[in-house]
Amino acid sequence: MPPSASDSAVTAVRDHFGISQQHMAVWLGVTQANASQLESGRRGLSPAAAEALAPLIRQLPPPDAPLPAAAPPPPLALAPPEAGPLAARLDYCQHHARRLRRQLRPLEAQAAVAARWAEALPAIRAALPPDPGPAAKPDPLMDRAAWHNWYRHRWLDLRPTALPPDLSAQYHLWRLQAEALETEAAALRALLPGGAALPF
Repeated sequence: MPPSASDSAVTAVRDHFGISQQHMAVWLGVTQANASQLESGRRGLSPAAAEALAPLIRQLPPPDAPLPAAAPPPPLALAPPEAGPLAARLDYCQHHARRLRRQLRPLEAQAAVAARWAEALPAIRAALPPDPGPAAKPDPLMDRAAWHNWYRHRWLDLRPTALPPDLSAQYHLWRLQAEALETEAAALRALLPGGAALPF
């Protein structure tokens, strides 16, 4: 059974419907101080206040009724959104997403070059005479060919095979920020009249 018109029901009604104590007091026809006393149990409901509260109490769910296991929340009652703030935020998201994508291009180019080197290095080294090792530097005046081979291996040692860790971190940070802004921009365009306000 729904709760009776008691002081505890005032709190239950306020919590269920999101009513401020001031508005609850106006509904009941009492002062806000009296409404506070009703909720704290220091004052009982008058017949007139109980009668005013009764229609609201009848809309409360039964206190002992189990909720459905997967009961969806009721839909939110939202008016069509004002376009101005959404369009301004869309402009911000699109502008900064484009800026981040421009910043990513040099890092993507570096990473692409590194990937090409990583793929090609084994075959290039295999085509050279064996590597004597960094410490075994030949004298170029005594054996120019041996020195040149040593130099080529050392030069290959310096070729990038991956984006450095600091630049890799920067790449992922900018990429994630750009993707988040692009996702937000798509959601904003869906909210705006016509589905879009600004070209992306």
